[in-house]
Order: sequence, then C-alpha cells, then structure tokens
Amino acid sequence: MFTGIITDIGTIRALSMKGDLTARIGCRYAPDSIDIGASIACNGVCLTVTDRGTDDEGAWFAVSISAETVSKTNIGDWAEGGRINLERALKVGDELGGHIVSGHVDGVAEIVAMAEEGDSTRMTFRAPEALAKFIAPKGSVALNGTSLTVNEVEGATFGINFIPHTKEATTWGLAGVGDKVNLEIDTLARYVARLQEYDAA
Repeated sequence: MFTGIITDIGTIRALSMKGDLTARIGCRYAPDSIDIGASIACNGVCLTVTDRGTDDEGAWFAVSISAETVSKTNIGDWAEGGRINLERALKVGDELGGHIVSGHVDGVAEIVAMAEEGDSTRMTFRAPEALAKFIAPKGSVALNGTSLTVNEVEGATFGINFIPHTKEATTWGLAGVGDKVNLEIDTLARYVARLQEYDAA
C-alpha cells in the first residue's frame, strides 16, 4: 500500500531479460533499509525487490517484472538512464499525505496537451475509455505513482495542474506531450461504481 507521495527519483541503471525483465534502479535509499521481498512503487507499479547493494554510482535495488506487467504499464518504454518516481511501501503510523494507492496500474494514459499557467503547468491527459467513468473533478488519481487532484474532466480527457514543488520532487518536470503514463484510478471510485452497478441490477 502506498500514498502517492514520491520519496525519491530513481535512475534506471540496467535492463536485462532473464525470463522476466530485470531492472536495476539507482536510488538514494540506504541499501540496508531495503529488505529483499519488500515492495517499492516504481512509476506507480508495485514491484518486489530481488536484490540491493551499492557500487561506484551509489545505492541500487533490483526488481523482476513479468511480461503481463510490462504489457499493462509504460514499463515497455523504460530505457537505461531514464528517471522514474519511487515510493516505499506505507508503514503503520506513516502520514497519509496523498490518497490510498495500491500500486496496481489500471491502464496507460497519454499527455495530449501542456500549457504554462504562472509558475505551474497544466497538463491534459487522455485516459482509456473504460477508465474514464472513474475520473471525476476534484477526485484523486495516481499518475506514474504520484497522487494528484483532477481539475476538470471532459469525456475521456482530464486536466491536472502541477505546481513547481511537484515538478521538482518528481519526474513531472521532465514530462512532454505524447508521453505515456501509468494510471491508477481511486479505489473509492472503483467501489462506488461497482455498488451502483449492483444496485442497478
């Protein structure tokens, strides 16, 4: 379980195919604080740590990624040297500063427009049609693992305003039109929609 509050920006050090895709990710976390088998959200995807250590470039951890996960997320676009948002799993007593995020990506959205508004950046995203009904104005979504508030919705497109702090503390300062981003809808929205379907039946 996660909150969507990014705690580090990782660098993809290496990618290799050994049955599944293996990624080595550089980070600022102390290696001895990362347990083998621990969960870390990488661009919003909950992945299991299989190894960790340090080298000349600093601390790193490794994860194995199944073909199913690659097919459902933007991991297929990862490249060595790329930057990704990282979040450690929520611990009892931690502050819930964002919203409840599972790390189970629902689909991939696309950035279709960007505009500067003062010091902030307004980005417009297009969600998969099947997920659009779960996105509501002033509701929450997780995009590349970041807990964000939706400003407006029109059909399958929705807008989000990124303040300078968010752009500096995450990879959103590197985003561009055409980028594919991991989308996880709000768990509460999912259950509300399911209850409405049940009541209608």
